[in-house]
Amino acid sequence: MKSSSSRLILLFFSFTVLLIYNASCEYKTQEVAPVVEKDQSSTTELVAIKTTTPPAIDGSIEAAWATAPMLKLTPTVPDPGNGLFSGYINDKMPTTLRALYDDNTIYFLAEYADNTKSVQVTPWYFNPATKLWAQEGTSKSFDQNGVMTRIGFGEDKIAMLWNIDASTPKFVSQTCYASCHVFTPYLDYSVTPAVQRANATSGNHYTGGINEKIDMWWGHLGRDVIFDQMDDNYQDWAGGPAVTNLTGGNANGRHVDDIVVSGTSTTWPNRPTYTAAKPQGTINNRQSLKLDGTGAAVNVPMWVVPNATNAYYVLASDTLSNRAVKITKVSSTGILSYNGGSIDPTVGTDYQRIGDAVTGGIGPKVIPSYIASPLIDGRADITCKAVHTGSGWVVEYKRALKTKDVLKQDIDFSSLTDQQFGFAVWDQSNNQHAIHTDLVLKFKK
Repeated sequence: MKSSSSRLILLFFSFTVLLIYNASCEYKTQEVAPVVEKDQSSTTELVAIKTTTPPAIDGSIEAAWATAPMLKLTPTVPDPGNGLFSGYINDKMPTTLRALYDDNTIYFLAEYADNTKSVQVTPWYFNPATKLWAQEGTSKSFDQNGVMTRIGFGEDKIAMLWNIDASTPKFVSQTCYASCHVFTPYLDYSVTPAVQRANATSGNHYTGGINEKIDMWWGHLGRDVIFDQMDDNYQDWAGGPAVTNLTGGNANGRHVDDIVVSGTSTTWPNRPTYTAAKPQGTINNRQSLKLDGTGAAVNVPMWVVPNATNAYYVLASDTLSNRAVKITKVSSTGILSYNGGSIDPTVGTDYQRIGDAVTGGIGPKVIPSYIASPLIDGRADITCKAVHTGSGWVVEYKRALKTKDVLKQDIDFSSLTDQQFGFAVWDQSNNQHAIHTDLVLKFKK
């Protein structure tokens, strides 16, 4: 990983500046104090050192981090045996983690090698052959012979899983595998008699009992860090096998913080129902319109900032002002219309795929796939800053040792006891991720 001597780094604008100028970034040269790192690394233990000089969460590696020993790990994409991770299996993402804490807060520093900054998630582009708007896939595409036909346009991400109050017994031996049921088929009781179905396209998570919960931290390096945040989620049993007799694949126990069980569905698979989350985070920038107003219904972008370049999101605040405009019509030739103007994607390639059909890129004016707004309440517990250095990511984040959570959706570090965890890395993908299990956080008192 890079030392923290003077370097050229890419910093995201603050939210205030983002409200003034649309999706773009600024380069700065930042002077960082020299750090002398000690060779005290581990491959299984992340030792948190108490500090009186907490680091600023700004994506730079300050002198304070020199006191924290490194956890050196190599998250690797596993083979679930169902084809879900095909094309990525055995990909490795060498990573280092460090941790500091003080009386109120715990701080983390993650660094990993990745020479491509992937923040353009499923962008909209115009296909001149079909005369339709489409979105890039989140993962690599392959033909029937396993040959890649298109790179993926997923997001670089990291994640950590924690066993809340030691409530999930299997976490002790399986860590993040304790809730991942991607490996097994399930019984489909929507038909009579019940039929066993393969779990070949998804890997939902759920725990093994109604009182078992896992804290899940999602670091979306292209969206939540716009607002200096990491998404705080949790996993529960979602009804689990005890209710539906599932052995995997159907129950989905991944939820955003603050929502809770509100009841149970009356039809198979009789999963719990949940309260609705408050509007926040990201939503799809998509709508259905009829070609020329009367023809076939097609999907097109909903909002666009006219003439924006290299944009990978539209701010929700922009949709309330005149910076972003709503698309109201689409012609059979692909022209998008809005109040006061139009976008003709057939002039040049600004809105199209460019370069090689397999590994080529996209034009500078392709339209973002999502609308972004800050996380709030329980989802906003984690402050995060991510910087792509050109050869990899530097991700700094912090959270209170004990949050205001009363719903048992957050890990409590305040006792300073050992905590097992799992760590995952996504490289320009959606489902496919590299993982490392059986890690432990220890506090040096």
